[in-house]
Parts: sequence; C-alpha cells; structure tokens
Amino acid sequence: MLAREAIQALIPHQGAMCLWDEVMAWDAASIRLRAHGHRDPAHPLRSDGRLRAVHLCEYGAQAMAVHGGLRADAPARQGLLVALREVRLHVARADDLPGALEGEADVLADAGHSQQYAFRIVHAGALLAEGRAAVMFRDGLAAPTDAG
Repeated sequence: MLAREAIQALIPHQGAMCLWDEVMAWDAASIRLRAHGHRDPAHPLRSDGRLRAVHLCEYGAQAMAVHGGLRADAPARQGLLVALREVRLHVARADDLPGALEGEADVLADAGHSQQYAFRIVHAGALLAEGRAAVMFRDGLAAPTDAG
C-alpha cells in the first residue's frame, strides 16, 4: 500500500485537491485506490454543499495520474484531460455515502504522448461511476505557431 504523502509526491494535485488517500494495489496495467474525503464539508469540488457524481470523473483522472507516476517511478507527467467517453453516473451525489470510495483504473492505450484508461468508482461494492478518460501530455502537445 501507498499512503497519501507518497501519492502527493507523484501528482501535481496537493492538499485537499489530492483526492486519493491510499493505493491498495497496482501493477503495470491497473491500479486500485481508496478515498475518505468525499464527506468532508470543505471538499474542493463541492458546490451548494454537495459533491455531485460528475466529480467522480476527477477521481478517475487522478487515479490515472497516480498510476502514471507509479509506472514511471517518478512524478507523473503533466497532461491535459482531453476526453471523457462512455461516462455513466449511477448516483446523483457522493458526499452522503458512509465509508470509503474505491477506484479502479485500467490502461487501455499508451501512445507515449497520450494515454487512455477505463475507470470505475465504487462504494461498498456498488458502482457509482464509470467511463473512459484520455490525457495528452504537455510535452507531446504542439507549440502554438505565429500566423503572421
């Protein structure tokens, strides 16, 4: 297992914006994580006192980043989330759920300059959210050109 401090060393998300508290297991193809902060009234993604299910996609994206850092044995490369596909939300909100959230992410494609993962967020065995996410790494993006 990997604790929150080690996770923060791998991703740019710090403080309350680091959504995962521990890595439960991982290998080259997948990762499983656990989080407890979804009930926190000061959660940075809450609005109107609620953590809406759509924000579980950020949990999926951060799972990707943690896995990327673990695979590289270094801080994750900075990237841009460029696509969410086939997202299914099975609840309206997550802030009212007792106990931990668990996340799983599986590598679907790794093209060097981009990656695609499938993610699932569950609570007490019930599926809350699932989908696919794609990230393009900043070092793989073309620099803007002058159109003078």
